Amino acid sequence: MSTPQIIDSHIHLFPESHLETLSWHSENNPLGAQHSVAEYRQAISPEVRGFIFLETDRISSLSPNDWNHALDEVSFLARIALGTPVPGEGHETKDKDLCLGIIPWAPVPAGANAVARYLELARERSGDAWKAVRGVRYLVQDKAAGTMVGEEFVDALKYLGREGLKFDLGVDARSGGLGQLREAVEMMERVYEGGDEVTIVINHMCKPNLRLDAMDVQLHPEFLEWRDLIGQLARAPRTYMKLSGAFSELLPLEGEVDISKIVECVTPWTDVVFDAFGAERVMYGSDWPVCNVGGGGNDVSWGRWKSVVEAVLEQRGLSEEEKRGVWGGVALHAYGIEI
Repeated sequence: MSTPQIIDSHIHLFPESHLETLSWHSENNPLGAQHSVAEYRQAISPEVRGFIFLETDRISSLSPNDWNHALDEVSFLARIALGTPVPGEGHETKDKDLCLGIIPWAPVPAGANAVARYLELARERSGDAWKAVRGVRYLVQDKAAGTMVGEEFVDALKYLGREGLKFDLGVDARSGGLGQLREAVEMMERVYEGGDEVTIVINHMCKPNLRLDAMDVQLHPEFLEWRDLIGQLARAPRTYMKLSGAFSELLPLEGEVDISKIVECVTPWTDVVFDAFGAERVMYGSDWPVCNVGGGGNDVSWGRWKSVVEAVLEQRGLSEEEKRGVWGGVALHAYGIEI
């Protein structure tokens, strides 16, 4: 079984000098150290053609006074994309060929005008790397209920669509509850009701509760509601789903790992995703380095998830063309990237 060219649609990067600007950073956090392109290269397989970077939840707010850390992240990614490394940040000139797309933070709940103002500042920071900016993310999984359905939030997404920029949606069904998915459905209904054409890329299968008993999962009320909500999210033709993030929702992997057991656990959930979205709207992502925490560390976690996805696609019976799409073609299409 060979894997086609891979576009890793979801990774995070941060240098040691920026750790204090991460909202979740602490000395005891297992991700509380530099995670660079150099480390990423050590983890990946030769099939990887490039990655799409997702913002890392910097300390920020909707006030322009609190945008500097997020803009510093844009400057950091611009250095990677342009091949102009700074000593100590863990990347080289050659790494610019890996950086295919950048999804920075943006103050989406503040509305279209605030997003436009922020993106103008981001454009100034990124210079010639602006062409790699394909959209934005504002992480809603830890925000107050109602955030996604606020008028300003919806207007901001419509603005992104008019500008040809995508929106990455991060919700959390396991830790945040299925109410987040219900709210996301309502948000999409409002966004698309006027015929607006924003592309929404949903992260990590909405972080399903993969810790439910695999033997009875398809009869569990939580699974059944998650399944129905995924179907509703997929109704909009410009929505996509990332096949990623599972190691954060499974119990941590310890000792000898049986890949077939992981495949058995995730298959009911991935079947729902493929049934709802079709292979033409599902893309592979590693969620590196977050995958290292539950997946066994940098030496093995990326490869383990790749093996799981290979088995899922084979078990699903996808054609070779569909497999190529999941591994890379869908991400390129969704984000409008040409290579």
